[in-house]
Amino acid sequence: MNDQLSFYKAKLEYEIDSWDLNDSLTRGENIKVIDARSNEAYQTEHIPGSINLPHRLISAESTSDLDKNTLYISYCDGIGCNASTKGAYNLTKLGFKVKELMGGLDWWKRDGYSTEGIRSAEGGKITCGC
Repeated sequence: MNDQLSFYKAKLEYEIDSWDLNDSLTRGENIKVIDARSNEAYQTEHIPGSINLPHRLISAESTSDLDKNTLYISYCDGIGCNASTKGAYNLTKLGFKVKELMGGLDWWKRDGYSTEGIRSAEGGKITCGC
């Protein structure tokens, strides 16, 4: 049982769902949302207020203006894309506190939360942008 409790505790330390993310944003917690996909995918549609930081470009230089006391939430298109995992991995290697958004942009939208970008009003198919 202790192994199972440890597993779930660790999972909650490293993942967040869209409801909890929206709640944290609404309450003004010290978090920033990172879209780890390409700039093109970000321009097409993204979570409001998110920062576009493609996982391939994450480095000490590209993150020099980020606060290491902030919790960063990395996301991508959804379960068929692993840009959020790569983004979280790269940020963690640099010493940032990071969680990964479960279900990415796909589940954010399924849960009824708004988006910004070219397609935000249209809806439609999400394609991997990593």
